[in-house]
Amino acid sequence: MTSKKLVNTVAGCADDALAGLVACNPNLHLLQGHRVALRSDLDSLKGRVALLSGGGSGHEPAHAGFVGKGMLTGVIAGAVFTSPAVGSILAAIRAVAQAGTVGTLLIVKNYTGDRLNFGLAREQARAEGIPVEMVVIGDDSAFTVLKKAGRRGLCGTVLIHKVAGALAEAGVGLEEITNRVSVVAKAMGTLGVSLSSCSVPGSRPTFELSPDEVELGLGSSVVLMVNNLGGLSFLELGIMADAAVRSLEGRGVKIARALVGTFMSALEMPGISLTLLLVDEPLLKLIDAETTASAWPNVAKVSVTGRKRSRAAPAEPLEVPDSTATGGLASRQTVLVLERVCATLLGLEEHLNALDRAAGDGDCGTTHSRAARAIQGWLKEGPPPASPAQLLSKLSLLLLEKMGGSSGALYGLFLTAAAQPLKAKTDLPAWSAAMDAGLEAMQKYGKAAPGDRTMLDSLWAAGQELQAWKSPGANLFHVLTKAVQSAEAAAEATKTMEAGAGRASYISSARLDQPDPGAVATAAILRAILEALQQEGV
Repeated sequence: MTSKKLVNTVAGCADDALAGLVACNPNLHLLQGHRVALRSDLDSLKGRVALLSGGGSGHEPAHAGFVGKGMLTGVIAGAVFTSPAVGSILAAIRAVAQAGTVGTLLIVKNYTGDRLNFGLAREQARAEGIPVEMVVIGDDSAFTVLKKAGRRGLCGTVLIHKVAGALAEAGVGLEEITNRVSVVAKAMGTLGVSLSSCSVPGSRPTFELSPDEVELGLGSSVVLMVNNLGGLSFLELGIMADAAVRSLEGRGVKIARALVGTFMSALEMPGISLTLLLVDEPLLKLIDAETTASAWPNVAKVSVTGRKRSRAAPAEPLEVPDSTATGGLASRQTVLVLERVCATLLGLEEHLNALDRAAGDGDCGTTHSRAARAIQGWLKEGPPPASPAQLLSKLSLLLLEKMGGSSGALYGLFLTAAAQPLKAKTDLPAWSAAMDAGLEAMQKYGKAAPGDRTMLDSLWAAGQELQAWKSPGANLFHVLTKAVQSAEAAAEATKTMEAGAGRASYISSARLDQPDPGAVATAAILRAILEALQQEGV
């Protein structure tokens, strides 16, 4: 099946892409009648060596993204995965020669078509009296036994662009640049891996991989280049960069610089290539030299290895002795209540996930189970604080760190605010005030209101009943039982509400025929607290 692409036409996509880059970059000009991009300040290069490179389109930002002061003078692009035309290569050589450059170096990736076409253009230009040299880059390290064609040219070519560009900018001559980059190229290797193929516009995928396959191909101080082949997310790229750094440093390799990004892609191929270039200080200065090329990253000129990568976390403030702290009996009751809550949430995991699939990520149960396991692990470390205020504060920090998602933040807000009224007193009016404070914080920062079909609905209903605790002679269990019943009724009522906040607010209300999972979870938590207290006969 042909893949979908955002192109005007298959035949014109390479021209359109190059034209778009030039349109948005005032440092570039197109060479009329050719798929060639040149520096717009070409006339300023009089007396210096010009650098030209190129190849098939589809590897963006290579090569046009590396045109600029301190890197390439120009590039010649072919159709997607197709070598550029000899006539266009020759036109580019003539253009830079007529601008007054003293010679041209062609930097060519080792592919048969590229070698032939750039080589033929070179011979024709030399026949016209233009000094032209050519270096062929083969950095592919996928094969232990080399074939006659040699190593393919991969992302390491971009590093050659940078080294040659710095030398040319410094006024070094054509012969010396050619010799020096030829030596550098021999100290470089690239290995690529992808999860699936890419597909040329208008064509089927170039190869197929089964689900358990990947395609593998493509002590010293090194430059590391972690290159996105086009289809990896930034998340995956970061993971691979971390793994590469740890693997190299674990083998005693000093990483002088690390370049992470998309330098030479293969359309949308989901994979990476890793390039290593052996460097000394003089070569590192060329890598660090300034360039205006748009695709070259702004890399810090400091070594990766040996650099401090973390700092100590700030110390927790010392806990102030709490006058409301109670004895060991209350601490044991706290453990039983929390264990009951955790067991309840773990038992509801699949049910809450099922409810959440209608209007969320389908992970509400997973998120609450993660919180339950975090609390269980915390309880194993030692007895919880005897002070109610400190208990809620500790639970708040635990959920903020371990629970994740918006639920973790909302529970954290609720518990942090609820802890404040309990610092002075822990009687029933104080617990009612704690509920009020928690609800107020959730509304302030969560922007939800009662009736918006969120976890707030069940908590709000319970909070209204708990107002009775502020009356003299109020009964703990009588009021709490009514609060739990109201919370459960409110949770059930959310199935008929129109979502006004949270992810569900983006879903048509016609599709929401189940209660809100967050409201169900909070009602279940309150029920677990009530039953645990009743069991203990508090």
